[in-house]
Amino acid sequence: MTSTRRNFIRTASVLAAGSVLPLEALSKTGMNVAPSDKVRVALIGGNSMGWSDLNSFLKNKDVECIALCDVDRNVLNRRTDDIVKLGRPRPKLYVDYRKVLENKDIDAVIVGTPDHWHCLILCDALEAGKHVYVEKPIGNSILEINIMQRAVKKRGKLVQVGQWQRSQPHFVDAVRYLRSGKLGRIRACKSWSFVDWKGAVPKVPDTPTPEGVDYNMWLGPAPMRQFNKNRFHQSWRWFWEYAGGVMTDWGVHLIDYILYGMDRAVPTSVMAIGGKYAFPDDAMVTPDTMTAVYDFKDFTMTWEHSIGIGLGNWKRPHGMAYTGENGTLVLDRNGWEVFPEKQKIEAVPLQKNVGNGLDLHVRNFLDCVKNNTPQKLNADINIGRNVALVAQMGNIAYRTGEKVFWNNDKQVFSTKTANALITPVYNNGWSLPKY
Repeated sequence: MTSTRRNFIRTASVLAAGSVLPLEALSKTGMNVAPSDKVRVALIGGNSMGWSDLNSFLKNKDVECIALCDVDRNVLNRRTDDIVKLGRPRPKLYVDYRKVLENKDIDAVIVGTPDHWHCLILCDALEAGKHVYVEKPIGNSILEINIMQRAVKKRGKLVQVGQWQRSQPHFVDAVRYLRSGKLGRIRACKSWSFVDWKGAVPKVPDTPTPEGVDYNMWLGPAPMRQFNKNRFHQSWRWFWEYAGGVMTDWGVHLIDYILYGMDRAVPTSVMAIGGKYAFPDDAMVTPDTMTAVYDFKDFTMTWEHSIGIGLGNWKRPHGMAYTGENGTLVLDRNGWEVFPEKQKIEAVPLQKNVGNGLDLHVRNFLDCVKNNTPQKLNADINIGRNVALVAQMGNIAYRTGEKVFWNNDKQVFSTKTANALITPVYNNGWSLPKY
């Protein structure tokens, strides 16, 4: 065994044990790596989290970015310059992701596109024999996420979902405490996101498509419409055709840890209320204020979000809380602590965050790819599918105005109006993958 391979394995074992490597150690993990021992990646979708993901990949010397794909050539040019500034070679550039997948030199693709593209790209990448790191939520509808889960099972490639808190040590420590039983029987859980950094999206008229943008390719399976900047970079998240608002953005991260901590996957019912209460006349379609209540039979989970307000539960803008008979554990990205119920247990002071969860999550994916250990992925397709389902259930309850009951065996709701939102309508000649 080479010393380089020993370093890789040693890194993987340290991360699996829940320890945190400093960033310098992560970046030196693959120094002097042989070309045959590198993971060659392509980024599809170069803005926002796609670019953040690639940055984390490039902190590892055993990673080489050989291709970039985006429908906006302005993004391609900007990101190419960014990669060169990092001291990395210029990648090949693509506008059509299908051309990327024809490149036999690519081992893995990073999917950082808007949500409505995730299903198609992931399924096509698997069929092309690529491993995939896909941003959350894995899909933009219940049928899509089920198709994606089946595709991974059939193709046998490794898929990591970008729920990076699964690799964050203090989150794992909080769940370890939760499962110790010290809180007693858990009857109520909360998750929330109050985003004061986000304001209104002023309405603007449609315009010609900016130069360098293939807008038809950006729309893909979404309904055809004229270009509007509110539905393009960054702002697409607030329109049902492309995403699910705050619920599938922050909610997928935070609800995931309720499911993880409580060792559950699917509720029996959900009801939701809310609306555009903060900015009733702006361009957003998804609700700026929303509360959803899920019934898991022996405990409830509440999701809350509000745009334009930053003071959430326990004075935290985002977080999760598990309330038991002996106390409440509160957890967010800064740390976790325990508040006792009438001194039944000892308080636990704030246990602060240590380490970069995204970097650790990417390293976990790379190690699993290199060692062919899908069972060691921290956020595999099943984890991504389960929380995406719960988030979609909340949005569907909101959109129908109904309390909806879920039949997990048949994968259907209790009402026709809710079931009508399970299957997306693909447009412009695109079709749902057949799995």
